Amino acid sequence: MARSYCWVVIETRPYVVLSCATSADGYLDDASQQRLILSGPADLDRVDELRAGCDAILVGAGTIRKDNPRLLIRDPRRRAARVARGLPEHPLRVTLTARGNLELPRPYVVYEGADLSLRAILQSLSERAVRRLLVEGGASVLGQFLTQDLGNELHLAVAPFFIADPRAPRLDLQAVPPSGRMTLAETRRVDDLVLHRYLLGPGGPDQRFLRWAIELSRQCPPSKTAFSVGAVIVSEDGVVLSTGFSREQEDQDHAEEVALRKLGADPRLRRATIYSSLVPCGARASRPVTCVQHIIAAGIPRVVYAWNEPPLFTAGDGAAQLAAAGVDVTEIPDLSAAAQSVNAHLGRLP
Repeated sequence: MARSYCWVVIETRPYVVLSCATSADGYLDDASQQRLILSGPADLDRVDELRAGCDAILVGAGTIRKDNPRLLIRDPRRRAARVARGLPEHPLRVTLTARGNLELPRPYVVYEGADLSLRAILQSLSERAVRRLLVEGGASVLGQFLTQDLGNELHLAVAPFFIADPRAPRLDLQAVPPSGRMTLAETRRVDDLVLHRYLLGPGGPDQRFLRWAIELSRQCPPSKTAFSVGAVIVSEDGVVLSTGFSREQEDQDHAEEVALRKLGADPRLRRATIYSSLVPCGARASRPVTCVQHIIAAGIPRVVYAWNEPPLFTAGDGAAQLAAAGVDVTEIPDLSAAAQSVNAHLGRLP
Protein backbone atom coordinates (compact mmCIF):
# COMPACT_ATOMS: atom_id res chain seq x y z
CA MET A 1 0.00 0.00 0.00
CA ALA A 2 1.47 3.35 -1.01
CA ARG A 3 2.27 5.73 1.82
CA SER A 4 1.08 9.32 1.68
CA TYR A 5 2.78 12.35 3.15
CA CYS A 6 1.79 15.93 3.71
CA TRP A 7 3.36 19.01 5.24
CA VAL A 8 1.65 21.60 7.36
CA VAL A 9 1.84 25.16 6.08
CA ILE A 10 1.64 27.78 8.82
CA GLU A 11 0.56 31.23 7.70
CA THR A 12 3.34 33.74 8.28
CA ARG A 13 3.25 37.52 8.49
CA PRO A 14 4.37 39.61 5.51
CA TYR A 15 8.04 40.20 4.79
CA VAL A 16 8.46 43.85 5.79
CA VAL A 17 10.81 46.24 3.97
CA LEU A 18 11.35 49.65 5.58
CA SER A 19 12.45 52.37 3.18
CA CYS A 20 13.55 55.94 3.80
CA ALA A 21 15.98 58.62 2.66
CA THR A 22 17.83 60.87 5.11
CA SER A 23 20.30 63.72 5.07
CA ALA A 24 23.90 63.00 6.03
CA ASP A 25 23.03 64.00 9.62
CA GLY A 26 20.04 61.67 9.78
CA TYR A 27 17.02 63.89 9.09
CA LEU A 28 14.05 62.59 7.07
CA ASP A 29 12.88 66.08 6.11
CA ASP A 30 13.43 69.72 7.02
CA ALA A 31 11.14 71.78 9.27
CA SER A 32 9.37 73.69 6.49
CA GLN A 33 5.84 73.07 5.26
CA GLN A 34 7.14 72.06 1.83
CA ARG A 35 8.23 68.51 1.16
CA LEU A 36 12.01 68.16 0.93
CA ILE A 37 13.12 65.96 -1.98
CA LEU A 38 16.17 64.05 -0.79
CA SER A 39 16.34 61.63 -3.73
CA GLY A 40 17.34 62.16 -7.34
CA PRO A 41 15.94 60.45 -10.47
CA ALA A 42 18.01 57.27 -10.10
CA ASP A 43 16.94 56.75 -6.49
CA LEU A 44 13.31 57.45 -7.31
CA ASP A 45 13.56 54.77 -10.01
CA ARG A 46 15.08 52.39 -7.43
CA VAL A 47 12.11 52.99 -5.15
CA ASP A 48 9.75 52.46 -8.09
CA GLU A 49 11.36 49.06 -8.71
CA LEU A 50 11.08 48.26 -4.99
CA ARG A 51 7.38 49.16 -5.00
CA ALA A 52 6.79 46.96 -8.05
CA GLY A 53 8.00 43.94 -6.08
CA CYS A 54 5.63 44.51 -3.15
CA ASP A 55 2.00 43.62 -2.52
CA ALA A 56 1.23 46.69 -0.39
CA ILE A 57 2.71 50.04 0.62
CA LEU A 58 2.08 51.46 4.09
CA VAL A 59 2.43 55.06 5.23
CA GLY A 60 1.20 56.90 8.31
CA ALA A 61 -1.63 59.41 8.27
CA GLY A 62 0.79 62.27 8.92
CA THR A 63 2.64 61.48 5.70
CA ILE A 64 -0.62 61.57 3.76
CA ARG A 65 -1.66 64.88 5.33
CA LYS A 66 1.65 66.57 4.59
CA ASP A 67 2.83 65.00 1.34
CA ASN A 68 -0.22 63.33 -0.25
CA PRO A 69 2.01 60.63 -1.82
CA ARG A 70 0.68 58.83 -4.90
CA LEU A 71 2.28 55.47 -3.94
CA LEU A 72 1.97 54.27 -7.54
CA ILE A 73 4.38 52.46 -9.85
CA ARG A 74 5.58 54.93 -12.47
CA ASP A 75 7.24 52.65 -15.02
CA PRO A 76 4.60 51.17 -17.37
CA ARG A 77 6.83 48.13 -18.01
CA ARG A 78 6.83 47.29 -14.32
CA ARG A 79 3.07 47.71 -14.15
CA ALA A 80 2.65 45.43 -17.17
CA ALA A 81 4.96 42.83 -15.61
CA ARG A 82 2.79 42.79 -12.47
CA VAL A 83 -0.37 42.32 -14.50
CA ALA A 84 1.30 39.48 -16.45
CA ARG A 85 1.95 37.74 -13.12
CA GLY A 86 -1.71 38.03 -12.20
CA LEU A 87 -1.18 40.93 -9.76
CA PRO A 88 -2.94 44.29 -9.59
CA GLU A 89 -1.27 47.05 -11.58
CA HIS A 90 -0.31 48.85 -8.35
CA PRO A 91 0.26 47.61 -4.80
CA LEU A 92 -2.43 47.98 -2.18
CA ARG A 93 -2.21 51.31 -0.31
CA VAL A 94 -2.41 51.10 3.48
CA THR A 95 -2.46 53.76 6.19
CA LEU A 96 -2.73 54.03 9.98
CA THR A 97 -4.57 56.81 11.78
CA ALA A 98 -5.21 57.37 15.47
CA ARG A 99 -7.67 60.27 15.08
CA GLY A 100 -9.53 59.16 11.98
CA ASN A 101 -9.97 62.67 10.51
CA LEU A 102 -8.32 61.79 7.25
CA GLU A 103 -9.39 62.79 3.76
CA LEU A 104 -8.07 60.24 1.31
CA PRO A 105 -7.75 61.31 -2.34
CA ARG A 106 -7.57 57.67 -3.52
CA PRO A 107 -8.48 54.19 -2.20
CA TYR A 108 -6.65 53.00 0.92
CA VAL A 109 -7.01 50.22 3.44
CA VAL A 110 -7.33 52.21 6.66
CA TYR A 111 -6.53 50.97 10.17
CA GLU A 112 -7.99 53.40 12.70
CA GLY A 113 -7.66 53.66 16.46
CA ALA A 114 -5.60 55.06 19.30
CA ASP A 115 -4.15 51.69 20.30
CA LEU A 116 -3.34 50.07 16.98
CA SER A 117 -1.28 46.88 17.15
CA LEU A 118 1.25 46.56 14.33
CA ARG A 119 1.34 42.78 14.82
CA ALA A 120 -2.44 42.58 14.42
CA ILE A 121 -2.23 44.79 11.33
CA LEU A 122 0.40 42.52 9.79
CA GLN A 123 -1.80 39.51 10.46
CA SER A 124 -4.74 41.29 8.85
CA LEU A 125 -2.65 42.15 5.78
CA SER A 126 -1.47 38.55 5.57
CA GLU A 127 -5.12 37.49 5.39
CA ARG A 128 -5.45 39.90 2.45
CA ALA A 129 -2.70 37.93 0.66
CA VAL A 130 -0.03 40.57 1.34
CA ARG A 131 3.24 38.64 1.36
CA ARG A 132 5.64 41.58 0.96
CA LEU A 133 4.94 44.94 2.59
CA LEU A 134 6.83 48.17 1.90
CA VAL A 135 6.74 50.76 4.72
CA GLU A 136 7.65 54.25 3.47
CA GLY A 137 6.98 56.45 6.51
CA GLY A 138 6.71 58.61 8.32
CA ALA A 139 9.12 58.96 11.20
CA SER A 140 6.78 57.56 13.84
CA VAL A 141 5.59 54.56 11.82
CA LEU A 142 9.11 53.60 10.75
CA GLY A 143 10.25 53.98 14.35
CA GLN A 144 7.48 51.72 15.63
CA PHE A 145 8.35 48.95 13.17
CA LEU A 146 12.02 49.19 14.16
CA THR A 147 11.38 49.39 17.90
CA GLN A 148 9.04 46.38 17.81
CA ASP A 149 11.42 44.33 15.65
CA LEU A 150 8.84 43.91 12.90
CA GLY A 151 11.03 44.78 9.92
CA ASN A 152 13.00 42.34 7.78
CA GLU A 153 14.99 44.89 5.78
CA LEU A 154 15.87 48.56 6.06
CA HIS A 155 16.72 50.41 2.83
CA LEU A 156 18.42 53.61 3.93
CA ALA A 157 19.43 56.13 1.25
CA VAL A 158 21.76 58.84 2.56
CA ALA A 159 21.85 62.19 0.73
CA PRO A 160 25.07 64.28 0.58
CA PHE A 161 23.97 67.31 2.56
CA PHE A 162 23.11 68.41 6.11
CA ILE A 163 19.91 69.84 7.58
CA ALA A 164 21.12 70.59 11.12
CA ASP A 165 17.71 71.66 12.45
CA PRO A 166 16.50 70.04 15.70
CA ARG A 167 12.90 70.86 14.70
CA ALA A 168 13.13 68.60 11.66
CA PRO A 169 11.89 64.97 11.83
CA ARG A 170 14.18 62.01 12.41
CA LEU A 171 13.40 58.32 12.97
CA ASP A 172 11.20 58.25 16.06
CA LEU A 173 12.66 55.34 18.03
CA GLN A 174 11.03 54.80 21.42
CA ALA A 175 13.72 52.28 22.39
CA VAL A 176 16.66 50.41 20.90
CA PRO A 177 15.35 47.52 18.77
CA PRO A 178 15.78 44.28 20.76
CA SER A 179 17.62 42.50 17.95
CA GLY A 180 20.44 45.06 18.26
CA ARG A 181 23.09 45.38 15.56
CA MET A 182 21.81 45.16 11.98
CA THR A 183 23.33 42.94 9.28
CA LEU A 184 24.66 44.80 6.24
CA ALA A 185 23.61 43.11 2.99
CA GLU A 186 24.48 45.77 0.40
CA THR A 187 26.08 49.18 -0.05
CA ARG A 188 25.57 50.88 -3.40
CA ARG A 189 26.04 54.30 -4.96
CA VAL A 190 22.85 55.70 -6.55
CA ASP A 191 23.78 58.96 -8.27
CA ASP A 192 25.20 61.02 -5.42
CA LEU A 193 23.35 59.08 -2.70
CA VAL A 194 24.58 55.98 -0.90
CA LEU A 195 22.12 53.12 -0.39
CA HIS A 196 22.62 50.95 2.67
CA ARG A 197 20.56 47.75 2.74
CA TYR A 198 20.36 46.15 6.17
CA LEU A 199 18.77 42.87 7.24
CA LEU A 200 16.79 43.10 10.47
CA GLY A 201 14.97 40.88 12.92
CA PRO A 202 15.78 38.38 15.66
CA GLY A 203 18.26 35.56 15.46
CA GLY A 204 21.34 37.34 14.15
CA PRO A 205 22.96 36.97 10.72
CA ASP A 206 22.15 33.28 10.15
CA GLN A 207 18.41 33.73 10.53
CA ARG A 208 18.42 37.05 8.67
CA PHE A 209 20.28 35.72 5.62
CA LEU A 210 18.05 32.64 5.64
CA ARG A 211 14.89 34.78 5.76
CA TRP A 212 16.27 36.65 2.76
CA ALA A 213 16.83 33.37 0.91
CA ILE A 214 13.21 32.41 1.62
CA GLU A 215 12.05 35.79 0.34
CA LEU A 216 14.08 35.28 -2.84
CA SER A 217 12.24 31.99 -3.41
CA ARG A 218 9.04 33.99 -3.98
CA GLN A 219 10.58 35.27 -7.23
CA CYS A 220 10.72 31.79 -8.76
CA PRO A 221 8.67 31.26 -11.92
CA PRO A 222 5.82 28.93 -10.90
CA SER A 223 6.18 25.19 -11.45
CA LYS A 224 4.05 22.21 -10.46
CA THR A 225 7.00 19.85 -10.85
CA ALA A 226 9.74 21.62 -8.86
CA PHE A 227 10.27 23.43 -5.59
CA SER A 228 10.65 27.19 -5.34
CA VAL A 229 13.94 27.81 -3.54
CA GLY A 230 16.15 30.81 -2.80
CA ALA A 231 19.85 30.89 -1.96
CA VAL A 232 22.34 33.47 -0.67
CA ILE A 233 26.13 33.02 -0.55
CA VAL A 234 27.96 35.06 2.09
CA SER A 235 31.72 35.38 2.56
CA GLU A 236 33.53 34.78 5.83
CA ASP A 237 33.57 38.53 6.56
CA GLY A 238 29.84 38.98 5.89
CA VAL A 239 29.95 40.21 2.28
CA VAL A 240 27.09 38.94 0.11
CA LEU A 241 28.80 37.26 -2.83
CA SER A 242 25.81 36.04 -4.82
CA THR A 243 22.13 35.20 -4.74
CA GLY A 244 19.94 32.89 -6.81
CA PHE A 245 16.51 31.36 -7.04
CA SER A 246 15.05 28.36 -8.84
CA ARG A 247 14.51 28.78 -12.59
CA GLU A 248 16.08 32.26 -12.49
CA GLN A 249 18.13 31.77 -15.67
CA GLU A 250 17.07 28.41 -17.13
CA ASP A 251 14.00 26.22 -16.67
CA GLN A 252 15.88 23.46 -14.83
CA ASP A 253 17.92 25.73 -12.55
CA HIS A 254 18.18 25.14 -8.83
CA ALA A 255 18.80 28.13 -6.58
CA GLU A 256 22.22 27.06 -5.27
CA GLU A 257 23.34 26.22 -8.81
CA VAL A 258 22.41 29.70 -10.06
CA ALA A 259 24.16 31.49 -7.19
CA LEU A 260 27.35 29.47 -7.77
CA ARG A 261 27.21 29.95 -11.55
CA LYS A 262 27.17 33.73 -11.10
CA LEU A 263 30.40 33.60 -9.09
CA GLY A 264 32.47 31.12 -11.05
CA ALA A 265 35.73 29.97 -9.45
CA ASP A 266 35.90 32.49 -6.62
CA PRO A 267 38.51 31.71 -3.91
CA ARG A 268 36.25 33.30 -1.26
CA LEU A 269 33.89 30.33 -1.59
CA ARG A 270 36.30 28.18 0.44
CA ARG A 271 35.42 30.18 3.55
CA ALA A 272 31.82 31.06 2.66
CA THR A 273 28.37 30.02 3.86
CA ILE A 274 25.48 29.22 1.55
CA TYR A 275 21.97 29.84 2.88
CA SER A 276 19.16 27.90 1.18
CA SER A 277 15.45 27.84 1.92
CA LEU A 278 15.41 24.09 1.11
CA VAL A 279 18.17 21.64 1.91
CA PRO A 280 20.43 21.33 -1.19
CA CYS A 281 19.40 18.41 -3.36
CA GLY A 282 21.30 15.15 -3.09
CA ALA A 283 19.50 13.68 -6.13
CA ARG A 284 17.81 15.24 -9.13
CA ALA A 285 16.13 14.04 -12.29
CA SER A 286 16.67 17.06 -14.51
CA ARG A 287 20.49 17.29 -14.53
CA PRO A 288 23.41 14.99 -13.73
CA VAL A 289 25.08 17.22 -11.11
CA THR A 290 23.27 17.77 -7.82
CA CYS A 291 23.45 20.91 -5.71
CA VAL A 292 25.33 18.92 -3.07
CA GLN A 293 27.98 18.08 -5.67
CA HIS A 294 28.17 21.72 -6.80
CA ILE A 295 28.68 22.87 -3.20
CA ILE A 296 31.35 20.28 -2.45
CA ALA A 297 33.18 21.03 -5.72
CA ALA A 298 33.18 24.75 -4.89
CA GLY A 299 34.72 24.02 -1.50
CA ILE A 300 32.00 25.76 0.52
CA PRO A 301 32.51 24.65 4.14
CA ARG A 302 29.13 25.61 5.62
CA VAL A 303 25.46 25.26 4.65
CA VAL A 304 22.46 26.71 6.51
CA TYR A 305 18.94 25.71 5.46
CA ALA A 306 15.34 26.02 6.65
CA TRP A 307 13.38 23.06 5.32
CA ASN A 308 14.17 19.38 4.84
CA GLU A 309 13.13 18.22 1.37
CA PRO A 310 9.98 16.06 1.51
CA PRO A 311 10.06 12.94 -0.72
CA LEU A 312 7.97 14.47 -3.48
CA PHE A 313 10.40 14.33 -6.42
CA THR A 314 13.55 12.66 -5.05
CA ALA A 315 14.87 11.29 -1.78
CA GLY A 316 15.76 14.24 0.45
CA ASP A 317 19.13 13.14 1.81
CA GLY A 318 21.18 16.21 0.85
CA ALA A 319 22.03 17.13 4.45
CA ALA A 320 23.46 13.67 5.16
CA GLN A 321 25.55 13.77 1.97
CA LEU A 322 26.97 17.19 2.87
CA ALA A 323 27.80 16.11 6.41
CA ALA A 324 29.50 12.97 5.13
CA ALA A 325 31.71 15.18 2.95
CA GLY A 326 32.78 17.24 5.98
CA VAL A 327 30.51 20.24 5.37
CA ASP A 328 29.15 21.98 8.48
CA VAL A 329 25.36 21.73 8.08
CA THR A 330 22.95 23.81 10.17
CA GLU A 331 19.17 23.44 10.03
CA ILE A 332 16.97 26.29 11.33
CA PRO A 333 13.57 24.61 11.71
CA ASP A 334 11.95 27.81 13.07
CA LEU A 335 11.94 29.10 9.47
CA SER A 336 10.68 25.87 7.92
CA ALA A 337 7.05 27.01 7.80
CA ALA A 338 7.99 30.16 5.89
CA ALA A 339 9.91 28.12 3.29
CA GLN A 340 7.01 25.68 3.00
CA SER A 341 4.46 28.43 2.50
CA VAL A 342 6.15 29.51 -0.73
CA ASN A 343 5.60 25.96 -2.03
CA ALA A 344 1.99 25.59 -0.92
CA HIS A 345 0.96 25.29 -4.59
CA LEU A 346 2.53 21.82 -4.68
CA GLY A 347 -0.14 20.62 -2.28
CA ARG A 348 -0.18 17.12 -0.86
CA LEU A 349 2.68 14.70 -1.37
CA PRO A 350 2.00 11.44 -3.22
